Amino acid sequence: MRLRSLLFVPGDSERKFAKARDIGADVLILDLEDAVAPSMKDAARAQVSALLDDRSPRDWAFFVRVNPFDTGLTDDDLAAVVKPGLDGLLIPKANGAHDVVRIAETLDRLEAANGMEAGSVRIAVVATETPLAMFNLGSYTPAHPRLAALTWGAEDLAAAIGATGNKEEDGHWTDPYRLARSLCLYAAASAGVAPVDTLYANFRDPEGLEADCRRARRDGFTGRIAIHPDQVATINRCFSPSDEELAEARKIVAAFAAQPDAGTLGIDGKMYDIPHLKAAHRTLAAAGDTA
Repeated sequence: MRLRSLLFVPGDSERKFAKARDIGADVLILDLEDAVAPSMKDAARAQVSALLDDRSPRDWAFFVRVNPFDTGLTDDDLAAVVKPGLDGLLIPKANGAHDVVRIAETLDRLEAANGMEAGSVRIAVVATETPLAMFNLGSYTPAHPRLAALTWGAEDLAAAIGATGNKEEDGHWTDPYRLARSLCLYAAASAGVAPVDTLYANFRDPEGLEADCRRARRDGFTGRIAIHPDQVATINRCFSPSDEELAEARKIVAAFAAQPDAGTLGIDGKMYDIPHLKAAHRTLAAAGDTA
């Protein structure tokens, strides 16, 4: 399952879903939480359940963002959407790995009841939306078998701590949110799951999105959430290795394969060691290349 571009789609809009399904995102996240008004929750749940019944071939993964536990809506969401066709869940406002365990126990029961392969529904977590969550990021290691990704969020965290804003005048995150971003990245790396960067809110700023995506990939994120279809192509491009990067990675892997007992090698006048080899393998894996 590739988690490079993850596009949110309101769960109560069949029109937006119809547009999104052909946009090229790796994952569509049908949203039952923030994108749906309280009065529309039941309708959105029924709509997403019906969409899952369409088993036409697709080249993207079907995720659903359920409502958080404190709403009292989570169990009804799960009962409606855990059925054949569902690939994963996005869990908002999680306080730690114990919330993954709680969701997973329900998934075990619902998968069995619906004739699904055990463990087939994966879990991604928005891991920084509450103050308590910030202290529990280490709890995701070792990773639950269903855990596929960790991402972070700033808006709910800002509201929870009483912040009046989360960006500097130049558009960069303020210190509390830079910390959340960094700790999410470390937590995902420690757990061995995909680190997914948060959304870029200004969907009319493609240049800003591209620059921010390139910074995110530089830092170690492997994908990003999108809130508008126009963002998907940029995200896909920025989080995909270039031809030059792939060529260099293949050269590094081939050189170490030719000298398996070497810890350091000179290639084209540069020195490479085992961390470079690991990075080369990650680059190739990001492109689906197993050379």
